[in-house]
Formats: sequence, C-alpha cells, structure tokens
Amino acid sequence: MITEQEFRRIVVYVKQKYGIDLNGKQILVNGRMENYLLRNGYSGYDEYMTKVENNPKGEEARNLINVLTTNHTYFMREFEHMEFMRKIILPQIKAKEAARKDVRIWSAASSTGEEPYTIAMVLKDYFGLEHRMWDTKVLATDLSTKVLGHAQKGVYLKEQIEPLPENWKRHYFKRLNAMEYQATQELRNEVIFRQFNLMNPFPFHKKFHIVFMRNVMIYFDDATKLQLLRRVYDFLEPGGYLFIGTTESIDRRGTNFQYVEPSIYRK
Repeated sequence: MITEQEFRRIVVYVKQKYGIDLNGKQILVNGRMENYLLRNGYSGYDEYMTKVENNPKGEEARNLINVLTTNHTYFMREFEHMEFMRKIILPQIKAKEAARKDVRIWSAASSTGEEPYTIAMVLKDYFGLEHRMWDTKVLATDLSTKVLGHAQKGVYLKEQIEPLPENWKRHYFKRLNAMEYQATQELRNEVIFRQFNLMNPFPFHKKFHIVFMRNVMIYFDDATKLQLLRRVYDFLEPGGYLFIGTTESIDRRGTNFQYVEPSIYRK
C-alpha cells in the first residue's frame, strides 16, 4: 500500500507538471499504480518516482500520466452540444467566415478520439457538397500518448459505434472483422491529433471559433481552472464558444465568459 510520503511525492510532481490535483485520491492512485509497478519490476514508489523526476520527458513520465488519467469517453456523449453547434454556431461561422472559409475547432481533451471524430462528422454533414471548399480540420489534443495512439488508428468495437446514426456508420466506418470497425481514411484526415499539456503556453497561431474542453477541469483545483479558462478565452475568436462537461460549471466572476446555457459559454 502507498505511504502518505510516497503519495505526496506523486501529488506534488503531477500538480507541478500537469496542473492535475490528486489530493484526496490516494486510493485511486494506489489502485492504478500498484499493478504497474509490480508488472515493471519496481521495488516501490520511490524508485519509480526517482526515475520519472530524473527524466520528465522520458517514457516513464509519459506512462505515469497514461496510467493516472481517466479517459472515459464514448460516441454521442453529451450530443446536445453537437446539435447546438450544428443549429446555432455553424450558421454563424458560415456567415462570418464566408470569405476565408476557415472553421477552427479544438477538442482539448480528445482521449480515444470519439469526440473529435463526432465533430468532424457533424461538420461534413453540415457543409455537405460545399465541404471541400472549407478548411474544417479539427485539432484534437490530449496529455496521454496512449489514448492518442488509439485515436489516430480510429479502430472501435462494434458496440462502441452502435449509438451513431446509421448513415454515419455507413459513410464513415469500414468493417475490419466481426468485432471491429475503423474510421475511414477520409474521416481520419479531418482530425489533427497532437500531444499537449494544457498547463503549457498555447502554441496556436490562430484563434478558435469553438473549444470543447469537456470533463477535463474536474482534475484541476480552482486556481488552475481559472488560469486555464482565461487562456482559453484569449484564444477564442470574438463571439467564440466554449463547451464544458454537462456536470461542470464555470465561476464567471473570475472570467469574462458569457453564460449561454448549461455547459455552453461564449466570449
């Protein structure tokens, strides 16, 4: 069992590097890390953390995040956001960007890819025959290299794609075998996957029309959350939208976001 001292060492490191607040999550950390340490021949937490701290860009530091962060996502999750985007936001962007024909959307915690691929399918549906005249590529980032690898392959179990509309399944997925389907190359080309730590300076050259940052701020304390929201605000186009998880909320006193409806905010 992890000791208080070992736990604090992990808490401090993860908060410093990634902004993730693990306070009070000792059982979760132990449950996830114990098997990993045993499988990989470590004598204990201290030996492992020394290796991580000595090489923060190395494989073990990446594995620490892969093991600790939950990546629970699925197709059609909180689909009311996609409906809002299609009915309300995309017509606004289409009018505003008629000359540049450029739609900029960021999926900021893309996990295994269900969210950005769903966004891409909505965009393809909405623009229809005009789609090829528009740049609608979706930027999808995550802290975990493991889930990004999964997302880039775009392979999902039959039951995972089950909730999708029939025509989407037909158009955007091909059957690999009795159990698995893969997103078509055409759909995969619509999403740019990148590893990114939300605590790092934002490297973007252009501002976004929409940012999806759903179910990620649950890991952050209030100060970190506020700092992140202010940076997202700065990187949104005037009138741009932020989506957060339907169980999350923003304390608007610290930011300039305007409340639109639950879990939807606007610059």
